[in-house]
Amino acid sequence: MIAVTFALPAESSELLRHLRDRTGTERNGVRIVRGRMDDRAIEVLHTGVGEKVCRQRVETFLQDQQFDLLISAGFAGALNDELQVGDLLLAKNFSTIDLNERGLSFSSLPIRIADLLTVSAVIDSSDERNRIARASGAAAVDMETEFIARACAEYGVPFLSLRVITDTPREPFPVPTKVLFDMERQQTDYRQLSSYVLKNPAALWRLIRFGIRVAHARKALTEAIVGLVSHL
Repeated sequence: MIAVTFALPAESSELLRHLRDRTGTERNGVRIVRGRMDDRAIEVLHTGVGEKVCRQRVETFLQDQQFDLLISAGFAGALNDELQVGDLLLAKNFSTIDLNERGLSFSSLPIRIADLLTVSAVIDSSDERNRIARASGAAAVDMETEFIARACAEYGVPFLSLRVITDTPREPFPVPTKVLFDMERQQTDYRQLSSYVLKNPAALWRLIRFGIRVAHARKALTEAIVGLVSHL
């Protein structure tokens, strides 16, 4: 059985459409989606954004369950302009399986193998991205992978971190991150977002362009996961 984690349903929606016999269920109080892909049993977990909710859900998810592989997937932000929106990043500092040893390859896909850094807050500023890049040597950031990797190490689950870039220093978030996503509620507060757009009409076009970029990035990530699973 293969597990695939995403922070939010907005990241997983296209992959879920590839699952046959898809069902939603709960295990140990955590909501999961089950299905099949190329005769492989797949379980999808939404970890939520950030350390607190992610650690709790992943710990519960892995209890009393045996997985052949866990793929930590989802969106990430680039720390430099070498990565572009839609580029795939395989986090070499977190992944514990060697694709070459397994005879697997992403040769047909534009993928970067580099370090990923897990941070505690969404980064707005290009200057802050540059500072973090210099200090860490990482190419991109997310808010969950480190905690998922730790849990997999504890339970002895082979781990692969695969992320797609949705924002870069040159193509940042379209509105302030506190407006785009409410960490406490783990979702967008659309009343707050609408209020912001009414006061800043130009933000509407930035949001539309961002939505298009995210859709292309999500498609690239989905194709990579489907390709990987089909070759396992």
